[in-house]
Amino acid sequence: MDAASAEPQPNVVASRAPLHGLRVIEVSSFVAAPLGGMTLAQLGADVIRVDPRGGAADRYRWPLAPSGASLYWAGLNKGKRSITVDFSHESGRDVIRDLVRTSPERSAVVLTNAVGRKWLSYDALVDIVPDLIHVQVEGKRDGSPAVDYTVNAELGFPLITGPHGFADPVNHVLPAWDLACGLYAALGVTAAALRRNETGEGESIHVALGDVALATAGNLGFLAEAQLTGVDRKRIGNHLYGGFARDFECADGGRLMLVALTDRQWRELILVSQTGDAVSALEKVLDADFTLETERYEHREVLAALLSRWFARRTLAEASEKLEATSVLWAPYRSFAEVSREISGTPGHSLFSTVEQPGIGSYSAPGSPLRLASGETSAQPAPLLGHDTAELLQLAGRSDDEIARMAAAGIVGEGAYA
Repeated sequence: MDAASAEPQPNVVASRAPLHGLRVIEVSSFVAAPLGGMTLAQLGADVIRVDPRGGAADRYRWPLAPSGASLYWAGLNKGKRSITVDFSHESGRDVIRDLVRTSPERSAVVLTNAVGRKWLSYDALVDIVPDLIHVQVEGKRDGSPAVDYTVNAELGFPLITGPHGFADPVNHVLPAWDLACGLYAALGVTAAALRRNETGEGESIHVALGDVALATAGNLGFLAEAQLTGVDRKRIGNHLYGGFARDFECADGGRLMLVALTDRQWRELILVSQTGDAVSALEKVLDADFTLETERYEHREVLAALLSRWFARRTLAEASEKLEATSVLWAPYRSFAEVSREISGTPGHSLFSTVEQPGIGSYSAPGSPLRLASGETSAQPAPLLGHDTAELLQLAGRSDDEIARMAAAGIVGEGAYA
């Protein structure tokens, strides 16, 4: 596909979508803020991503398509419109101000993770639109910089992730705090928009990556446990803290993760694995009661060793067939390639649809995982960087001649970038 000439599919959103009529001016990069904007777009908002000319720092972030275009950028900017301006030029800043100013009544939202830019702050923009909703995504509560990996490092999770006895920290590959922060940002916008519709008042919202991570660790009891017991949790590999769960390898090398959360699931696991007599004998030898979840966790290693023999005598398909007849929770381990092949081989998958992404080509992309009775919005492609610059400048009140002069002066982009 010729990226320079490709036209993105229109960002068509049903008028009954929950956030239809909301205009979001997104000045952002990387994960949290773009995800927040995309989440709002999938719920019907008109999201305008504003980038510096040539793109922000995340323009070519991996993974990349064979064409060299960023799959990461395309994935987090689906369904948005794109404009590029020179932020260092006052006339470029005026473009952003005018996009805010020309927003319909009770529709203006600014979402940004750019810090230290007073002209983009709530205090500067609320004078333009008094009912403005402004969301500032930050690294830390004091405004200092942080990213997912640094927040995670100082929080404690890498020191309890990984196999038992491993000495070094283990970072997980999922940017969990970025994702949670982006969703909090979208939730904050939605709540503020509801309040604005009722009262006519806007809102200034700050959400820090570090606060999201700390709150999550607190909500899950990780911090309270350390505070009240004075004990640092140890690594336990793929076991479930406080319950019975672990990965098991089958005779053909296939591996699955198994979780027995409830008493019923535990009973059915013992029944299907035909280990009842052995489990009863272990209870006597260990003076244990495996009907209690705490004792199943305490003796998890010996129980897992017992069950490992059952899995080792069966292929993954055979073990799967047996487990399917129970309420036990389980799933095979699969690679991204295997998951991708399954999605591609399932026409009409309710979450995924085929998009023609400029600069990349045709591939399956997800829509919103929210399934609304009022209707679901299928995936929309991301725009080429700067594709909507001229249209959005017109929306901001610029004439064709003025747009041409601004482009010639380098204040705005001249159109789509490959």
